[in-house]
Amino acid sequence: LADNIQELIFVFDNLIEIDDRGIQSLLKEVSSDDLVLALKGADEDIQEKIFNNMSKRAGEILREDLETRGPVRLRDVETAQKSIVAIARRMTETGEIVLSGGGDEFV
Repeated sequence: LADNIQELIFVFDNLIEIDDRGIQSLLKEVSSDDLVLALKGADEDIQEKIFNNMSKRAGEILREDLETRGPVRLRDVETAQKSIVAIARRMTETGEIVLSGGGDEFV
């Protein structure tokens, strides 16, 4: 039950709340295929957050992959997003990344 609640709380859209350094760390752990699939179903804000945290060349390659990939099944997009969320959740639990919306204050 706790896992189900946690899964509902942390969804793909929450990636927007991860700071830039955290996004960069997350991208090192995510396969490029999962990233392309996940971004096919992501809103523009999340896509831009990802692109802004990549090298210019890597961003260009990813944009090209997104444009050239044909239609994909929603199930595949959701699976890729869940995979990325699982990695992000693990990294959050170990303190490797921080959600900025967590209510913690830093000084």
